[in-house]
Amino acid sequence: MNGPPSAPAQPAIHSEGTVAQSLSQAARLWVLFIAFAGLVFAGLQLGLMALASLSVSKSLLAAAYSNGLGGEWFARYTAAIMLGAGVGGIALGWLGDRVGRTRAMGVSILCYSLFGGLGALVNTQEQLLVLRFLTGLGVGGMWPNGVALVSECWADVSRPMAAAIMGSAINVGILLVSQLGRVRQVMPDSWRWLMVAGGSGAVLGVLALAIVPESPKWRAQRRSRQARGEGPRLSELFRRPLLRLTLVGIALGAIPLIGAWASSKWMIPWADQVAGAVRPGYKAATQGYWAAGAILGSFLGAHIANLLGRRVTYFLISLASAALTCGIFLFIRPLQPAFLPMVFVQGFVATLFFGWLPLYLPELFPTRVRATGSGISYNFGRFASAAGVLASGMLAQWSGGNFARVGGISGLVYALGMLVIWWAPDTTERTMGS
Repeated sequence: MNGPPSAPAQPAIHSEGTVAQSLSQAARLWVLFIAFAGLVFAGLQLGLMALASLSVSKSLLAAAYSNGLGGEWFARYTAAIMLGAGVGGIALGWLGDRVGRTRAMGVSILCYSLFGGLGALVNTQEQLLVLRFLTGLGVGGMWPNGVALVSECWADVSRPMAAAIMGSAINVGILLVSQLGRVRQVMPDSWRWLMVAGGSGAVLGVLALAIVPESPKWRAQRRSRQARGEGPRLSELFRRPLLRLTLVGIALGAIPLIGAWASSKWMIPWADQVAGAVRPGYKAATQGYWAAGAILGSFLGAHIANLLGRRVTYFLISLASAALTCGIFLFIRPLQPAFLPMVFVQGFVATLFFGWLPLYLPELFPTRVRATGSGISYNFGRFASAAGVLASGMLAQWSGGNFARVGGISGLVYALGMLVIWWAPDTTERTMGS
């Protein structure tokens, strides 16, 4: 298959803009499209169990099912994919710095697609738990490689728009899975088809390996490293001068991830718990409203950061996310008229982070460790979010399945962002060096 034009053998390296111009416009658009689509399918995998978890547990646990146990298994599935994403983001981010962004991106897509699709064959909760971890490896690897590839192939003047598009991609996938659930309901006797749908992304992984051009900036850095006999080293990120940047990046990536998975995502099983018996499609509607707000929020996050500045934007998002998330769980209930509109608003505000992060994190690190650094910053937070989700699952069991209490308490984590951001460097006026 003939792909788009690729980079010349010896691109000139003077600035980010100069490097980006070594790819044709068609090639740059192709890079953006495949990276966007890869994140869409990753988002489908991330949203899949929020929609299907209680139905899966009812199917596989049968008479042993209870609301508390269903909530605990939702937490376990979420923690498994978060742990996998944490490992995959670090390992496959390093692989992207070592062998190239496009190769690592293609491997990531194939990983989450194939293991996600195998979920249709499981007979026990434990089997699916293992597969969700393995699926997470690919989900985690997709983000740093896709974001690094796009950030290096697009000129600085285009990066806020490119970051906005990339930031919204995962939430497009979550919206997609919610709409699939509205077209064909996910029930205890009908959920395996959703796993098969998630596995269809394998075709995209093959395309990524076959026809996506590599980052010219990465190629130039590789030649430079080879000439000096060097390679990217993970340890470099954990010693000076990069140690402080790495720790700041981890904290900034962890807070919105913990908030999203230990708090916000409980709105979907909460809606299923309250309304599932009378309105089976209500959980898909809840996820759809959240994802629609999230697409808008993650798209605008980078633009707002460009307008107001990186640090002020993060502070304001943290404040509003804490207020909205706790307010929904404490004062509103599924099926009330205000519930779905407020879910939309919360999805919009709390995902402004995910337009901010793909703009900011690559600015922290030099090219030689950009995918690794971005991957660690974004995905290391998944380890913390996995711990937070497991804690929220134990809280769900302890509270007898009171999902509103779980979400309200967990939502307080967003408030930490108002403090952490003032230790972060302001990169608003900075261009990414080599």
